Amino acid sequence: MSVRAIWAGNSIQEAEIDMDEKVVIKTKHGELTLQQLAEAQPGIARQMKEIGERFHVLYYAAKAGNWKLAQHELNVVISIFRVGGALRPKFNQDFTTFTQSHLNPISEKIRAKDWKGFEDAYSKGIEEANKFHEKHGYGFIRYVLPKNPPEHFDLAAHE
Repeated sequence: MSVRAIWAGNSIQEAEIDMDEKVVIKTKHGELTLQQLAEAQPGIARQMKEIGERFHVLYYAAKAGNWKLAQHELNVVISIFRVGGALRPKFNQDFTTFTQSHLNPISEKIRAKDWKGFEDAYSKGIEEANKFHEKHGYGFIRYVLPKNPPEHFDLAAHE
């Protein structure tokens, strides 16, 4: 069986790949198989840690009126979900549903600079995130918004 593929390195090229053969990618560090590349991808746990950190920052940024920082952090969270869904297809539908049902409404409240609406949408997002943890066998993981803003950011709006 062969597949016609577009490969992106430093340039885009078309290539014919015989799926019955082991595909080896040459890098400046040596050769890797596609299987090795797939296994080297970070798991969802590492991505969820970053999502939790960014969800923390975006809440306190919005609370401080730094809507641009809040939107930036939310955009990165959405991007991480997109990558996570591609790398772990079993989660893709739930990530897509969560984005549409909870992250997009948070984004709408950020764009409207609606603190009360934001706070409600954010709280619902946390509730649903914890339900997804349960659904996938990780009910022992419950996200809780930290009581204090992150200390490593100046959260004030600079516009």
